[in-house]
Amino acid sequence: MSARPPVVLLLSGPNLQLLGDRDPKVYGTERLEDHVRRASERAAAHGLALEHLQADAEAALVAAVHGARGRAAALVVNAGALTHYGWALHDALATFAGPVVELHLSNPAAREPWRQTSVVAPVADGTVAGFGGLGYLLALDAVAALLGRA
Repeated sequence: MSARPPVVLLLSGPNLQLLGDRDPKVYGTERLEDHVRRASERAAAHGLALEHLQADAEAALVAAVHGARGRAAALVVNAGALTHYGWALHDALATFAGPVVELHLSNPAAREPWRQTSVVAPVADGTVAGFGGLGYLLALDAVAALLGRA
């Protein structure tokens, strides 16, 4: 019997289910499902299994992080607007023992001032931002490297 591959949990925050329709000049025309499918393929290429959860409620994302403790090897977090004020998510991520990669399709540092502060960044191992859909692949490559699977 073969061992199960390590799990990477991809978390998508509020409004990300609207990708493809919401402000395509900023977020592109690809749908969240497209990003998740490619991320799953990249994870599999690294011998990892990807699980995904999208939630508009911070409590659901916090619960997912708690559920990932001791079960998932790493987290990739595109927290959407929660990036800038989600202190409960910050606190939950701080309890996770494995790698955490923060992900953004756009470059928050080049946008409105309120988007330039991240409460996720202090508890993440690194941030991938501004590369559009390529960011999902780069985030999985970073996770694989941090887990010694690259």
